[in-house]
Amino acid sequence: MATDYDAPRRSQEEELAEDSLEELKARRNETQSGVVDVDTDAPDENFELPGADLSGEELTVKVLPKQDDEFTCGRCFLVHHRSRLAEERNGQMICRDCA
Repeated sequence: MATDYDAPRRSQEEELAEDSLEELKARRNETQSGVVDVDTDAPDENFELPGADLSGEELTVKVLPKQDDEFTCGRCFLVHHRSRLAEERNGQMICRDCA
């Protein structure tokens, strides 16, 4: 909608006084639509807050045993690939992050 910046300004009282009830109803109906805006980035409805009771939930994660090319760090106790091995101290393998 174009705006004429040279036209004299009217106050809200003047605008409301000139509007009829039918015009106001029509404007209200124009601004409302039947379409619901859905936020696709919103978290799922199943999102649980911290401290919620999850006793009835089951994990569906497949856990694999440590592979031959992996080691457990002696400091952080995480399983890493052999390429992350920094050093071995007193028989304990240490990852690059902890070294």
